[in-house]
Amino acid sequence: MSNERTGLDAAATERKARLAKLASLKRKRPAPSSTSERYISGRNYDVTAKGPKLGFEQQPDSRHETVEEEAQRIAAAAAEQAAKDEEEAQKGLDLFKLQPKKPNWDLKRDLAERMKVVDVKTQNAIAKLVRERIQKTKQEAEQKKVGLRNDEGEELGVEGSTLVEAVHVREQEDERDRQREASDNENDIP
Repeated sequence: MSNERTGLDAAATERKARLAKLASLKRKRPAPSSTSERYISGRNYDVTAKGPKLGFEQQPDSRHETVEEEAQRIAAAAAEQAAKDEEEAQKGLDLFKLQPKKPNWDLKRDLAERMKVVDVKTQNAIAKLVRERIQKTKQEAEQKKVGLRNDEGEELGVEGSTLVEAVHVREQEDERDRQREASDNENDIP
């Protein structure tokens, strides 16, 4: 145990001697002569000037907007907007601005969902009418005994000209419906 104590005592005395030596070296070093030497660090040392960095690295450019100018511009815009808002608040509420452009917009909005079912039924009814019209023309062709047959002797559906005519009639009806809806919409605009 005494061996350990002597080893620790010797290490402590060695350490004290090293610290005393460092303290004496620090006292012997000359003090910096100027304030620039005293406060120079890696951040504020200018390598090209071999001295401290002072102020801007580059002068502010007049072409670019500074933070102060931008702050003034934003403050002026906010003051102008506040003045407009206050002026409008003094005028009162304009009821005409609250009205929708088309008075029935909410009716059309609510009606659109309900019309989906009706549109499907309408398309089915149109398809049924077209089928009936084709059947009717087919029966008329049989009565006239003008029915067309292919090479194997099977009867073909409808004559080409009759089918084309039916398609044209359908397109004309669709066009009339679109024009009627467009004129209704134009009449709705106040």
